[in-house]
Amino acid sequence: MELQKYSALIFDCDGTLTDSMPIHYIAWRDTLLRYSIEFPEQKFYAMAGMPSDKVIMTLAAEQNVEVDVEKAMDEKENEFIANLMHLRPLEFCVDIARKYHGQMPLAVASGGTLPIVTQQLEHLGIIELFDAIVTAEHTQRHKPEPDVFLEAANRLNVPPEECLVFEDADLGVQAAISAKMDYFDVREIAAK
Repeated sequence: MELQKYSALIFDCDGTLTDSMPIHYIAWRDTLLRYSIEFPEQKFYAMAGMPSDKVIMTLAAEQNVEVDVEKAMDEKENEFIANLMHLRPLEFCVDIARKYHGQMPLAVASGGTLPIVTQQLEHLGIIELFDAIVTAEHTQRHKPEPDVFLEAANRLNVPPEECLVFEDADLGVQAAISAKMDYFDVREIAAK
């Protein structure tokens, strides 16, 4: 992979830098079941990259259930944090971040919340690799909209077309395309 032609690298967090998706799914499933909301695993992966409040509102509306979105979000995040000790890095992307740290600007651009993304990166000892961290709180629109990637490029002071995005979800790939950025779908590595 020729990365030298890019001026900056932007990484999604969950499922790209961290093997957090199974931990997130269990936290989601267990939390939402307390509200009588079912969240099949296939649907969870299809909604990857969507902010938590939108996930809850979408599922609650589809299943005709009333829920305190903020309370459910807090419960889900607490459930995730309680299982953070099981979190492992996804070495392919972490190795790239380590290799290019100090050689070009690096950012994390995630649909997750800043506290959860930060805790994951700190747990894995890689937070210092990144010059910018952009999360759901930093933009009005979220993946598949390009805003999180555009904000990351802006914070790195690099034109969007000179950035390469590492992503693991369809919504994130769509966001990278909309941002006019090249992307690498890390699911291709998992498939090999």
